[in-house]
Amino acid sequence: MNTIVSPDRKPVALIAGPTASGKSALAMALAGIANGVVINADASQVYADLRVLSARPSVEDEATVPHRLFGYRDAADACSAADWAADARAAIAEVHDAGRLPIIVGGTGLYIRTLLFGIAPVPEIDPAIRATVRGQSVTENYAALSVEDPIMAARLRPSDTTRIARALEVIRSTKESISQWQERLEGGISQEVSTYPVILLPPREWLRARCDARFEHMLAAGAVAEVEALMTRELDPTLPAMRAIGVPEIAAWRAGDISREVMIERAQTATRQYAKRQYTWFRHQLPPEWPRIGAHLDANLIDKIAIKLREDVLTH
Repeated sequence: MNTIVSPDRKPVALIAGPTASGKSALAMALAGIANGVVINADASQVYADLRVLSARPSVEDEATVPHRLFGYRDAADACSAADWAADARAAIAEVHDAGRLPIIVGGTGLYIRTLLFGIAPVPEIDPAIRATVRGQSVTENYAALSVEDPIMAARLRPSDTTRIARALEVIRSTKESISQWQERLEGGISQEVSTYPVILLPPREWLRARCDARFEHMLAAGAVAEVEALMTRELDPTLPAMRAIGVPEIAAWRAGDISREVMIERAQTATRQYAKRQYTWFRHQLPPEWPRIGAHLDANLIDKIAIKLREDVLTH
């Protein structure tokens, strides 16, 4: 997964890392000094219905510098990594055509890996198989996957509804493990552009405190109303937007199933756990030579990193 920087290729900046690590602030700083356009790579921030709970950039920030692929899909739409990558490729091309710098920013590792390095060319899944798998509980699917594809089962968390279902439907429909398909990636842009990445991995204690404070801020900023609006639509609870952190917790509270205190505790715990998984993924799943920033971001460090990225891009 080596990314080659070449003067013959147009530049793309990448700012990645776990939730609450400061990615958006750095992206804004870089866009402001490098004629940049911020392109979202966060699976929750694609949904228009989740401005607050996905911690989307503010209306003011979106008005200050151009933003793409934020809030452009409806909660009823299940946006896959392949869907997003196709949209991102188009957005990057438009930004290059305008003579500006695309700045990919987000914490969804699967999105970033799919865009840069491609996706497995898995054939269309048999609709009957998909219906059967999607109609079963995650417990049933994980038990079946453990028998039919134990290698993939060992790689996945037993509660990972989406990935377990995907692995099970692939092995049943194609007779090959998704791990085998993933060895034949297609469609990545890493050999078409010069990538200038920075991975944010701040101190864990600092990140945990930020995660807890962020959810409290979301509640004050209108997260409850956001979830109530979703609840009135009676959407499929397995949709990605309906499983975004904060949505099931607030929905359970509004339904009277749990107290407000339990709701907050569960959402904060889920946020910390998600950040921990992201932290591990970004430490190990992207090329080891890519720079990783281990300090927490303050205004001075944000400016220094942004200036260094701009200089790298301008001298490529």
